[in-house]
Amino acid sequence: MGKQQKISILIACYNEDAIINICHNQVAKSIKDLPCDFEIIYVDDGSTDDSLSKLKAIQQQDDRVVVISLSRNFGKEAAMTAGIDLVRGDAVIIMDADLQDPPELIDKIIKVWHETNADIVYGQRLKRDGESWLKKTTATGFYKVMGRITQGISIPKNTGDFRLMNRRSINALKQLKEKQRFMKGLFAWIGFHQVSMTYDRSARIGGSTKWNYFKLWGLAVEGITSFSTLPLRLATILGSIISLISFIYGGYVLVYTLLFGSATDGWPTLVILISFLSGIQLLSIGVLGEYIGRIFSEVKNRPIYFIDTIYQKKSPDKKAT
Repeated sequence: MGKQQKISILIACYNEDAIINICHNQVAKSIKDLPCDFEIIYVDDGSTDDSLSKLKAIQQQDDRVVVISLSRNFGKEAAMTAGIDLVRGDAVIIMDADLQDPPELIDKIIKVWHETNADIVYGQRLKRDGESWLKKTTATGFYKVMGRITQGISIPKNTGDFRLMNRRSINALKQLKEKQRFMKGLFAWIGFHQVSMTYDRSARIGGSTKWNYFKLWGLAVEGITSFSTLPLRLATILGSIISLISFIYGGYVLVYTLLFGSATDGWPTLVILISFLSGIQLLSIGVLGEYIGRIFSEVKNRPIYFIDTIYQKKSPDKKAT
């Protein structure tokens, strides 16, 4: 059965010219003796360095390689979507080009897939080498928050994009066409039989990460607003509580004034209350803005990505999707 299976390896790249050759050499070495038919799909997400040139050279030397060049930088989530839409295998293994998810695990994740007959095998990290204490702490906090507020789904903690998905789960994921994509949530949302494979994540072997804390914060907000309306509910609850307190306090001031007359005291209290209420209002408006922004993006119904060129064994294929 294994010899007949076709496995797609999907790697999204953005400005990874420092390590892309190393990445391919290690992937090719790891699958050399495996009894499967492999295709290796690289999605170049609008790189501005020599990544695409090096990927084209790799494709010329290895017939198993397909290079998808996007028309510009759409972001990693869109790049993964482009690859998933075009994979031809019975299963796809999603990896990062920085080799933090070791290619040596390809054999292991395929074995877990066969042994468990799972639809999805996701990599769950035991250790995260090369990452700061702050990043590890914030990541842990994010997964705890997502675990509490997501509605109807459970996003496994300490997971990235490294996973194997069979054809059934691939086809299910392809039906989700939302424009602002939080892939870890979408992987969990489709359900099916999912199992974990634990491993130690390595440090990046070269180049620099494309994720700063501002982008990670944006991804966290994307995840929360994509899979929970709890922030809206909290804003409503908080507004109701503050309104009740304000009504009670207003009644107290009215009764006090009628009984004892007006007093000039209370100016600091008034300033504090106005500042506090203004802050709550701005926070609530911000929460509403996040959701309205998502609605605005979705109703425009723009494509998730555009493909410039596909380089494969045959002649390049110009295509937009």
